[in-house]
Amino acid sequence: MGLIKEPLHVDFEVDPRPLTETERKLISAFIKADKAKRKKRVDQIKGSQKRQSRIKAA
Repeated sequence: MGLIKEPLHVDFEVDPRPLTETERKLISAFIKADKAKRKKRVDQIKGSQKRQSRIKAA
């Protein structure tokens, strides 16, 4: 991964503080929902590919 160049007159600052329990739960819930969403999308793609292969074979 490459370096990110800072635009002129913009400074990126990072606050290395520990997460609160609420923030940790929110992030965890978001990740879990995102994984479920991506899995559903992959399953739909795989299902449509199976249907297309059955149509071509017939």
